[in-house]
Amino acid sequence: MTLGLLALPVCAEEVGERWGTADREREYYRVVDVPMPKGEVIEAGAFEVLPDGRIVVGTRRGDVFFVSGLDEVRPEPKYEKFASGLDEIFGLAWKDDALFVTHSAELTKLKDTNGDGKADLFEVVSDAWGYGSYHEYAFGSKFDPEGNLYVALGLSMSYHSRQLFRGWGFKITPEGKSIPIASGMRSPGGIGFNEQGALFYIESQGPWNSSCSLKFVKEGGFMGHPASYNWYPFVKNMETPTEPNSGSSILVEKERVPELVPYAVIFPYIRMGRSITGFVLDETKGKFGPFENQIFLGDFTQSLIMRATTEQVNGVWQGACYPFREELSTGILNIQFTPGGKLLAGGTNRGWPVRGLKPYALERLEWTGKMPFEIKEVTITPDGFHLAFTKPVESKSGSLPGSYQVKTFTHKYHQGYGGPEIDQTEPAVKSVKLADDGLSAKIVLETIKKGHVHEFDLEALRDRDGGELLHQHAYYTVNEVPGR
Repeated sequence: MTLGLLALPVCAEEVGERWGTADREREYYRVVDVPMPKGEVIEAGAFEVLPDGRIVVGTRRGDVFFVSGLDEVRPEPKYEKFASGLDEIFGLAWKDDALFVTHSAELTKLKDTNGDGKADLFEVVSDAWGYGSYHEYAFGSKFDPEGNLYVALGLSMSYHSRQLFRGWGFKITPEGKSIPIASGMRSPGGIGFNEQGALFYIESQGPWNSSCSLKFVKEGGFMGHPASYNWYPFVKNMETPTEPNSGSSILVEKERVPELVPYAVIFPYIRMGRSITGFVLDETKGKFGPFENQIFLGDFTQSLIMRATTEQVNGVWQGACYPFREELSTGILNIQFTPGGKLLAGGTNRGWPVRGLKPYALERLEWTGKMPFEIKEVTITPDGFHLAFTKPVESKSGSLPGSYQVKTFTHKYHQGYGGPEIDQTEPAVKSVKLADDGLSAKIVLETIKKGHVHEFDLEALRDRDGGELLHQHAYYTVNEVPGR
């Protein structure tokens, strides 16, 4: 993500083809424009929900707004400016009547001490990292149960770590202690937790990353880009890892570099986003449809929203990604669920070509109440995969192995910028067992390829009313295969 440059004209070849499902997606998830106050430019980079139900919006330009009325049928929100003067806000968290703001150079605590609705206390919680150029973004999490916050720091211009701890992840304790916990980040787009409380961050495609990915932030781990090795001498109880070999694979280098953390979910480049950004867990208890406890993610370049699921196999995180909703109005920087179970999406077109036509926008996705026929979740089994669906699959198509098309690919792990899909295979589906209720199927594959993305094309499936899947593809990243 390169938000500091002037936006350029956009064409389809630059941002990739659409999924082509927008017309059908509208039946299930409508996009509602959220009006903005006159005279304000709100390029939303972070959100938080206050105890009273208001939404906090932090902007790229460094303003903070408290917003009410976002769940109304026809939103006419009220905006109250709480603070200004910060710098590219990409993290907000509320605790003890104070707002914790992650922006480029520091984590700042904001508080209204006199009750006039505006922050009058600006307190530095952590400035343990350096900042020297526009591309050195900082992304902040919500609080974990112990009261810690986490920060993911982008490199200097994607290739270098010229300022202190650039390319590292930090834990900020309740006492304000700043602890570097992981190296090797390149250009994060967001950081947060899955439904089991494990910490993940989004990594962008670029050097040492052939595609965008969701990565588990392991304390003491190395996330893959060695430019930040130069700060290990400043870290207690952590030794500099072995230098990875460019042109190898994650599986091979994991044996040489034990600290290396593999991608948990790889997003096939262009087909599933190009510059993935902020993400949020669906904890709406069904208000947003059938995807409770799944991760929703925005994409800047292609102006769309995706889903992801994760599971731990043999102690290693992995999982799948799925299309969700395209045709948003601008480049998405971050997303957040409202108390009413609607999904806010905000962003800008500044810095890189984006598909959405507006220079900035705030929009709301809401479930219409109509159930889509979707691939709900893919999980791995010892000899294949378990596929869950949102509606029952009819038995004729669902019982045929030929209805389940599977292909695999991997990438080189190298210092070049991005990389093609290589080592493609097409493992045969040996058998399929459709559950009696039609809501799941277990497929057995000829072989499961560790280190490969397994692409599922289920175009042939129909629900019991004869309907097609809204989105026919899912992509599962295999790091480990469970034992029998």
